[in-house]
Amino acid sequence: MKWNALRKEITVMLALLVFLASAISAPAAHAVSASSSFILLYIDKSEAFVNEDQIHLESPSTIINGSTFVPAKFLGDTMGFKVEWNNDSRTIQMTPPGYNIVLDADHKTVTTNGVDTPFNSVAAIVNGKLLVKLTWLADYMGAKYTYNSELRRVEIVHFKTPEGIYIDQDSNSRPVAKFATAKPTYRLGEPVKYVDLSYDPDAEGIASYDWVGKEEAFFKPGKYPVTLTVKDRHGHESKLFKSYVTVEDVPYLNQVEYPIYTAPVGSFIKSDWGTIWSHFNELPMLPKKVTELTDRTLLVSDSPEEFTEKGILYQDKINGKARLYADHINGTKQIMTMAIFATNNTDKPVTIKTTNKGEVYPSVYANLIGSEASVDFLLNNVYTDTMTVAPHETYVYAKLPDFYPGQGVNLFYDVETDGELQMSFAVTDQRLTSNTVKELPLLAFNGHVRGTFPVSEIKWDIDAASFAKTSVLTIGDNKTDPFVKGYDVMRKENVENGGNYGVVYKIHSDKPRKMAVMIMARGGVFKGPFKINGEIIPVPNSGVITAFDGMEVLARTTGKEDALDIEFTPPAGSAFPIDLIFYPLDEKK
Repeated sequence: MKWNALRKEITVMLALLVFLASAISAPAAHAVSASSSFILLYIDKSEAFVNEDQIHLESPSTIINGSTFVPAKFLGDTMGFKVEWNNDSRTIQMTPPGYNIVLDADHKTVTTNGVDTPFNSVAAIVNGKLLVKLTWLADYMGAKYTYNSELRRVEIVHFKTPEGIYIDQDSNSRPVAKFATAKPTYRLGEPVKYVDLSYDPDAEGIASYDWVGKEEAFFKPGKYPVTLTVKDRHGHESKLFKSYVTVEDVPYLNQVEYPIYTAPVGSFIKSDWGTIWSHFNELPMLPKKVTELTDRTLLVSDSPEEFTEKGILYQDKINGKARLYADHINGTKQIMTMAIFATNNTDKPVTIKTTNKGEVYPSVYANLIGSEASVDFLLNNVYTDTMTVAPHETYVYAKLPDFYPGQGVNLFYDVETDGELQMSFAVTDQRLTSNTVKELPLLAFNGHVRGTFPVSEIKWDIDAASFAKTSVLTIGDNKTDPFVKGYDVMRKENVENGGNYGVVYKIHSDKPRKMAVMIMARGGVFKGPFKINGEIIPVPNSGVITAFDGMEVLARTTGKEDALDIEFTPPAGSAFPIDLIFYPLDEKK
């Protein structure tokens, strides 16, 4: 027998069944295609077919006294009802929907819902297997059948009776799980859109979903099973619903590209070293025009970063625009107070105005305080606080909350003065007075950044409109991004601002192309914000990222924006360098 020809014939007959059902009504087409079975049984042959699947029977169909008898257990399994041997009563029980049939071969009776029928008229035991008369069983199993005398086979079409969902004892119904995909087929790496069609007949809503096999996209061709069960608020669970996602061998996105194209802004794309090495290492630098702004003096107090005694941390003079930046940890064993003092050594009063600031409450988490102070500062809120310092007087410009042993603090203040003031960063365990600055010793440098720097802002003008290959801007490597040079007046030495802490980067491009902008840490642990076209993007949303562990999506442009503006200041507690990766995006349909 040519089984391939038979499979073809079965396929044609199944298609005909669906066509005939659809000709009656559209809803029936769904019911037939989803819940019907086409069965072929050959007289006295062990081969059988269920739809397109070939089955080997232990006991084939046969003719007894001119009637066709078929294997009961096989039909029960195929049509979804129980056929079981009860060893105690030596009977066989069959339970088609709505019926309880007990076959007793010893007493030669068949009892159907309490009504007896002679056993030999509807059943037979052949080689130890139960066969039942097809014309009798068809009435109970919801099936239509024909006998093909030329091919000596039985052709059965079974329509499964839908399972009830109403629960009498609860006076409530089970929910119904159902879904579809928006398209019949998908390409490799194409996002799959799942359309949820689940419902609760009691109109109480679906409380939970349990998906298995549901993927955003598939990267190999094939037919992928996806199942769904749902529960209502009473805990009633639906019947499992199963469907398939068909994926063609047609490229759309590969596994590296997919999250870059689709992950929401702010998402972290976790990766491995092999992927990063092959796709994001040694990228070409995106050309930039660098402008260093020198209209605002930057005072950085970060050494001794962990102080172990009271004293002056850093001290220098300002006149005009200035930025005060400090990052310190309480290394003592007692509560300490940190303050910034303004001393007027001139003969005229001097007014100091605060125009921007970034503050944070003391914490033991260095990355947290650096990130939160940077967020506060990049928000660029409007401040108009002023203080006038009398001639030859010292006032407390800013006093921070007391911080405990092991806690750290980070701060930014942008100020403007109309004369010269000496600014002193100090810590003490005593009450602050105008003489505090005079009474405290100058603390020694211990290896961190300290000094006065002429540059507090760096502008990078880039061309993000015409590049065609994935490119990079590196921040904080002291090569493509040199550290700002300055002077430590307390040590009387030239210094550099390692990491450019306290410096604000402003990166601008006109008419950016369609692309994704991502950050990758290279120097170690990183946590800090970026301001993209006015919106703060935290990196990451929680916790920290580590070197070469993956990338966070900072922005995604459409190619229609007038400009792209990125603002950033290196957060205290984070390691450098970092890479800004500019990834060109193609149009995808």
